[in-house]
Amino acid sequence: MSAIALEGVTKDWGATRAVDAVSFDVEEGTLAVLLGPSGCGKSTTLRLVAGLEAVSSGRVFIGGADVTAEPPGKRNVSMVFQSYALFPHLSVAENILFGLKVRKVPAEERDRRLARVAELLGLTALVARKPSQLSGGQQQRVALGRAIIAETPVCLMDEPLSNLDAKLRHDMRREIRALQQKLGITMLYVTHDQVEAMSMADRVVLLRDGRIEQNAAPAELYARPATAFAASFIGTPPMNIIPLADAPGGAVIAGTGGPALAAARGATLLAGVRPEALRLATDAGVAALVEESEYLGADTMLVCRAGDARLVARLPGRVTIAPGAPVRLAWQPQDLHFFDAGTRLRRDDVAAVPLPC
Repeated sequence: MSAIALEGVTKDWGATRAVDAVSFDVEEGTLAVLLGPSGCGKSTTLRLVAGLEAVSSGRVFIGGADVTAEPPGKRNVSMVFQSYALFPHLSVAENILFGLKVRKVPAEERDRRLARVAELLGLTALVARKPSQLSGGQQQRVALGRAIIAETPVCLMDEPLSNLDAKLRHDMRREIRALQQKLGITMLYVTHDQVEAMSMADRVVLLRDGRIEQNAAPAELYARPATAFAASFIGTPPMNIIPLADAPGGAVIAGTGGPALAAARGATLLAGVRPEALRLATDAGVAALVEESEYLGADTMLVCRAGDARLVARLPGRVTIAPGAPVRLAWQPQDLHFFDAGTRLRRDDVAAVPLPC
């Protein structure tokens, strides 16, 4: 059964439509991520699920019950916000227990839950401290503890790691995912960080301009992007999106004389290839000029220009090539993706032509 379900949910702010007919399900015990750039409607969607905003149209279900008109307190969800929202004058224990005290949970039950949550989150030795005496990662654990101790089946998270540095974010990603799996709770998690989404989620709902661009498992999102936007949003660095043009031999990179990438009309197509799929070739492939290179230790990012296309190649190790030097770039036919130039939707009816050897 779905723990969360949205059916045609729309949210209007006057003449502005922040969320446009969004529908998706989150299965019980899974972690789903709402992913997208700033302003795409992901946090608004989360707030509609929580009941912090009223839907303009559509319906919200939690645990199979229609909660569209219910206030937040009756939706049986907990929430972790971007800001930790800890009370500075209260101890760690008092912050975690605050919601239970408001709901008048008996003291013995509160103590039992606190001991369990503090042990789960590694906070047992810190329960007497104030928030100002904690690191950023410890404060985030307190905020998580306050949500977990409610023992609701659904937990909503609105960019909870955005205030942490890169190392702490990496550690907390692993901790949150492990905690979600251990407790078996359902999480709906908002982020603009694709690394968080790809490393944590069972399912990713990619949003753009208030609409769902693609709803898929992380592996499918990477391997079979449904749109050019999805292709260019996922991946580090993102997929190269290449404008094509018509030529006697088929579709070629715009501004070049070939080789052909597909036996189709190029003017109607865009091609996509991931930087890690590109390799340097000797006498085959696409002719290009190096614009710049960036050595990152394990990899080198080589930025090249081929006609109207800017191609980024992610090459293993250190590759030293001066700007302006000619190179040839090659890839396997199965590494090419095609999208309609007008709708920018995936085209699975177009087959790639192998590059000449």
